[in-house]
Amino acid sequence: MSNNAKGLAITSLGVLIMSLESLLVKLTNIDTITFCFYLGIFIFISMAITLIIKEKEEIKVITKKSFPILIACAILMGSSNFFFISGIKNTSVANVVIIFGTSALFSALYAYLIYKEKVTKNILIASTFMIFGLFIIFKDDLGLGNMIGNIYALLAVSCFSLAFVFLSKHININRIALTATVGLYMAITSFILSDSLIIDLRTLGVLLLMGLLVNPFARVLMSNGTKYISASEATLLMIIETIMAPIWVWMFLNEIPNSNTFIGGSIIILTLVANSLYTLKRNKVKSI
Repeated sequence: MSNNAKGLAITSLGVLIMSLESLLVKLTNIDTITFCFYLGIFIFISMAITLIIKEKEEIKVITKKSFPILIACAILMGSSNFFFISGIKNTSVANVVIIFGTSALFSALYAYLIYKEKVTKNILIASTFMIFGLFIIFKDDLGLGNMIGNIYALLAVSCFSLAFVFLSKHININRIALTATVGLYMAITSFILSDSLIIDLRTLGVLLLMGLLVNPFARVLMSNGTKYISASEATLLMIIETIMAPIWVWMFLNEIPNSNTFIGGSIIILTLVANSLYTLKRNKVKSI
């Protein structure tokens, strides 16, 4: 198996496992703050143990280099998790993951505003179609209760994309340390904001599964897989989550997205696929 094929396989498996997270959130009936406290604790434990066992020397490096940007990215990604979970608890999983799929749009905007990076023509065209798709998803939710879920999803993708732009400029930041810091931030913030952290054993089991296995395992696979494939290939594979997350929830909880989500989501997904394929083709031509 070639390195590229290995990268595609490993990353695809990581994204497929990550798509289960939305279902696990839906399986709990606790509030977002309590959920994030336990999830943050379990993510921190799993990542801190991994860091100590495998990359002990990195701990010294982290405290000397790029510490401020690591903290900033951890706050942004932790906040993204808060908003993402809040979104899932307030609207359909399909709405949230499709809105989150527009991260390329937000990343291009932030990269232009912060680093003055030129926005390519294909991103401008793709953004137009994605905005149109978002409008279709939103138009029947205006004034309704689940519009708040859509707003949470927009805040989630906005925070995540900003963190991604910073990380693209600071590639030496240790991703395991970053994930551990994200978990610690979530746990501390939730502890401060929460009135009660009491949960039942069933919910604790779901959170253990998500925090100790699904979340870290998916991200380790994705982190290793993306060493062998291009960014555009990785972006294309992320569409697996956009498609599979609503399918898992439909299979186990019978949550069916409305027609506008199907129409708007199809426009966004097809746009993402077309843009990723175009980028792949363009990069191959350049390398010849």
